[in-house]
Amino acid sequence: MENKSKMAFGKQNYILMLAGIAVLILGFIIMSLDKEPFGFGVLGLTVGPIIVMIGFIIEFFAILRNPKK
Repeated sequence: MENKSKMAFGKQNYILMLAGIAVLILGFIIMSLDKEPFGFGVLGLTVGPIIVMIGFIIEFFAILRNPKK
């Protein structure tokens, strides 16, 4: 009998997941750079959350993408 261990995702899925995590971290760093009190500036309320949302979309795409057989 052949016992092959199969990974849950393909190589490109894992690369996309790492890219998504990097974008998420970048978004949180951008939000932390806001100098306004309580993060109520442009970076904390607009730019950072948009970058974080893009990171979550990349993660969602990486999980749902079918690896090529």
